[in-house]
Amino acid sequence: MSVPAPKPRAAKYHIDQSLLTACLCLLGIGFIMVASSSMHLGVKMADDVSYYPFKQLVHIILGLIFAAFILATPMKSWQRLGQPLFIAGLLLLLVVLVPGVGVKVNGSTRWLSLMGLRIQVSEVMKFISVIYMAGYITRHIEHVRYSIFGLLRPLMLLSVACILLLLEPDFGSAVVIIIIAMGMMFLGGARLSPFVVLVGLVSSAAAILAYTSPYRLKRITGFIDPWEHARDSGYQLTQALISFGRGEVSGVGLGNGLQKLFYLPEAHTDFLFSVLGEELGLVGVIVVISLFTILVMRGFSIGEQAEAAGERFSSLVAYGLVIWFGFQAFVNMGVNMGILPTKGLTLPLMSYGGGSMIIMCGAMAVLFRIHYEVTELHKSNVKGVSR
Repeated sequence: MSVPAPKPRAAKYHIDQSLLTACLCLLGIGFIMVASSSMHLGVKMADDVSYYPFKQLVHIILGLIFAAFILATPMKSWQRLGQPLFIAGLLLLLVVLVPGVGVKVNGSTRWLSLMGLRIQVSEVMKFISVIYMAGYITRHIEHVRYSIFGLLRPLMLLSVACILLLLEPDFGSAVVIIIIAMGMMFLGGARLSPFVVLVGLVSSAAAILAYTSPYRLKRITGFIDPWEHARDSGYQLTQALISFGRGEVSGVGLGNGLQKLFYLPEAHTDFLFSVLGEELGLVGVIVVISLFTILVMRGFSIGEQAEAAGERFSSLVAYGLVIWFGFQAFVNMGVNMGILPTKGLTLPLMSYGGGSMIIMCGAMAVLFRIHYEVTELHKSNVKGVSR
């Protein structure tokens, strides 16, 4: 009597559990805080208390669908698409500046409207910059490590994107892109001496841009002494600080915050962290910071694993994504707590927004893809050695 052959096991898709938990927790806490901080706005805008929470839920679902698509895309494909994507990103930055095409909000033209969904072009460009820089460093590793021109060349190209961002204006996103590029070059093996010179030049350029622009200078003076400018340039910061002060250790309770009720501007977007500080207190703040810390640490660990496996492009993409998320989260939280001057950067995976949520979910999916490919490569190597 013949014994039936055992059914082949389905291939197990390796997921970094710590990273997945951190991402899902950030999405969940972000959704709850967006709902809490925007219900009164929904009543004002559409006579519907669930207007913003429902839209944010749709954004998250679309982001997860997009992430599933990205997760199925091999890293080799991203490596081939780096340069075409960079050109496409520059074209998008040009298109958004065309009168009547770009959507203007609060004096800045940063969005494109696509089927009712606002896409913030700067978020797309951040993702493209990571892919492009990883490809450039992989192709020109020797130049990056030993030549000052090798460091300047990609920054010259990215400066075109930054100039277009400054025309929107979006100084914060331009800074994030430069930080991403420089961080990736440093981790790619750039020598310390020319890198320090480069940091000095970039910092000087950023300082000049800040001090020669009246509205940026106004933000800096408001940041230095917000209470003296509490009715103008320091208004957002003072209201945010009041939020943290009211929250104390355990918070006033979810939904019980007062600052979001037309005192704190952009409470569901740029200043969501302040609402969280008021309603969930120091405990909530520590939880969110811890989750971002886990995300950054796991991301760097995945990058190190890819580098050890000889996958330089994948490792650099992982480093770039982590620098992006970590730096942007740091700036957003720093602005909310009065550590940094006010900048319009959202809190990754948490703040309200359709285009940014979709792009960030997709970016995290790339990180999961790198982990999967490195794990599969390791398994293949182990099987080869055992044979």
